[in-house]
Amino acid sequence: MPWSNEHIQWLHDTGEVITISSGEGVPVYEFAYDVTNETVMSHWARHFRNHYCADNVIEILKPEGTTKTDYLLEIKFPHKTKSPGPSIRAGDFAEILVADYLMFLHNYYVPRTRYDRKIIGNESSKGSDVLGFKHNNRNHPEQDELIIYEVKARLSENSAQNTLQTAIGDSSKDEARLAESLNGVKQRLYDQKDDDGMAIISRFQKNVDQPYKTIFGAAAVLTDSSCCVETLAEASTKEHSSPTKLDMIVIRGPVLMSLVHGLYERAANEA
Repeated sequence: MPWSNEHIQWLHDTGEVITISSGEGVPVYEFAYDVTNETVMSHWARHFRNHYCADNVIEILKPEGTTKTDYLLEIKFPHKTKSPGPSIRAGDFAEILVADYLMFLHNYYVPRTRYDRKIIGNESSKGSDVLGFKHNNRNHPEQDELIIYEVKARLSENSAQNTLQTAIGDSSKDEARLAESLNGVKQRLYDQKDDDGMAIISRFQKNVDQPYKTIFGAAAVLTDSSCCVETLAEASTKEHSSPTKLDMIVIRGPVLMSLVHGLYERAANEA
């Protein structure tokens, strides 16, 4: 699948670092999107849509007599208004954005297997949120990297919850469910006939015989009005299972929930 990366140009490192209560510094990125850029928005909508359903199979999968737009909005995508659809939309958006951040800005291989086989559009996918892999030096497998990111979104306006702390807490669960998450990705890559991707996953299923570097991640994706630095600074990694191996990031942007709904609408209407 040829994934689009033009929208990632809107993600900028602000230079701001939040020092949390356990002493670590967490960089803050701004997602300064431009909805008036029709070309980038259209390419991004296609990129987004193909996480749920490849363009070349929508016509095959949709019920006879149903438009592509209605199929996507009513069956494949989380619903705009029916609970918990809006929160699922927010979570999926945040996960895909972090996957793009790891893939396009940090050169990880990030399989896109999380959404297209969901039975119920209005439910979250199981397993780790985002998995990224670096497998570049076959002569030194100990230098290979696996990054496991837990992503939490707070796109509603004026929320005071500490979304970063929630991501840190849930990240501790990722080590225990790693084998299941890797197996799930590998099964979907098999369905997609992606032999190269399966080979990469197979390598990372052999940590005992061929150890590699494991990094955990916690991301908070927040609309500006819910990005309270003082609240985020109260977060702590002290209860995390591997605090010295934990990567963290905060991504903020203006009125993100409106952007999310607009992106889903465009993705459906342009199918």
